[in-house]
Amino acid sequence: MGSIRALKRYPKSSGYPVAVRDRTLLARLTLHGALRVPEITVYFWVIKALSTAMGESTSDYLVHAMSPELAVLLGFFGFLAALSLQFSMRRYMAWTYWLAVVGVGVFGTMAADVLHVGFGVPYPVSSVFYAVVLAAVFVSWQRTEKTLSIHSVDSPRREAFYWAAVVATFAMGTAVGDLTATTFHLGYFASGLLFASVIAIPAVGYWRFGWNAIVSFWFAYVATRPLGASFADWMGKSRSVGGLGWGDGTVALALSFLIFCLVAYLAITRVDLQDSEPVNGVAEEPPVQVIGASRDTMSR
Repeated sequence: MGSIRALKRYPKSSGYPVAVRDRTLLARLTLHGALRVPEITVYFWVIKALSTAMGESTSDYLVHAMSPELAVLLGFFGFLAALSLQFSMRRYMAWTYWLAVVGVGVFGTMAADVLHVGFGVPYPVSSVFYAVVLAAVFVSWQRTEKTLSIHSVDSPRREAFYWAAVVATFAMGTAVGDLTATTFHLGYFASGLLFASVIAIPAVGYWRFGWNAIVSFWFAYVATRPLGASFADWMGKSRSVGGLGWGDGTVALALSFLIFCLVAYLAITRVDLQDSEPVNGVAEEPPVQVIGASRDTMSR
């Protein structure tokens, strides 16, 4: 048959009915047709919310436990190390994926705080700035790959767009959460309730009114950041500023333990693997694009 098999059936999530050979160095580290992200289940949303809260509390603890400059530097290198490990995997692995999310959570919080604390940028301005950055990532991703679906993240380039969007959502969500809690004087707990209501909008819209799956997903994904961060601040901050006074370090450790337990469960049971994952690590041969072949649509 040779090394090229045209018109062969590939996973629907790949974005190509027939595959595309990518000879870049990064591509050789990954397994074509192997999806790079988990299935969207209740576990996904629970761990995502916990990771946003953990990122907030960890960032706040580190910048007070050491010099802010050193904390940001450690957060940046931790983020790069976690993301490099994720890209080195040939397919989705629960441990590396969620480690990367946690790394983004910590560094994304620091990136948003640096603009406000380090450069004096008001939260309304930083919120709009990161919203523009996120929009630019989405536009570039859509124009390049013709889809923003998480079910199509099966190549290095698509995964790069995915993580760029994730970083932007964390930074934007942090700024928005601080905006409502401090600038608008709602407080941490009221802000948490506000974003719990916001995240219910795409959930109800998708399940009851047939909203577009991709729009609903990213709407909810952005909202989880200020939701988790608000409740983390509420638990960790002192009573004098409207918190429970448990301490950022204590909250960070508790959330880390919960995340560890849930990710361990996923790694063992593999219940979060998407249906199109290769069986026993074996995927189809690298696809070859056929002229006129249509790519995936905006929804799965």
